[in-house]
Amino acid sequence: MTHPAWDPYVRDCPTRQVLDRIGDRWTVLVIGAVSDGPTRFSEIARRVQGISQKMLTQTLRALESDGLVTRTVHPEIPPRVEYELTDLGHSLRVPLRALEEWATTHIEQILAARSA
Repeated sequence: MTHPAWDPYVRDCPTRQVLDRIGDRWTVLVIGAVSDGPTRFSEIARRVQGISQKMLTQTLRALESDGLVTRTVHPEIPPRVEYELTDLGHSLRVPLRALEEWATTHIEQILAARSA
């Protein structure tokens, strides 16, 4: 349900925080990395090349806090931790995948424009 007062163009609107979160490159890549089901931290780190352990931890915590990802600790020795998209997270995957596709489709034009 959309609240009539939610307007991201208004300075203090909480939707700006959501846009900051989903507009972050690490968020986009981490959401994509866990989109196929339960994924371990080390698998995400391998998939999202260049992300530091600290940044991956911060991103996963933020996504969990926002209700986009769940964290499951399996009672094993050593403990096995997996991350998975929630229903809300899966609903975000569709527009993020569209952004990924747009970027890969248009990267050559963008690189050419930067060179010009």
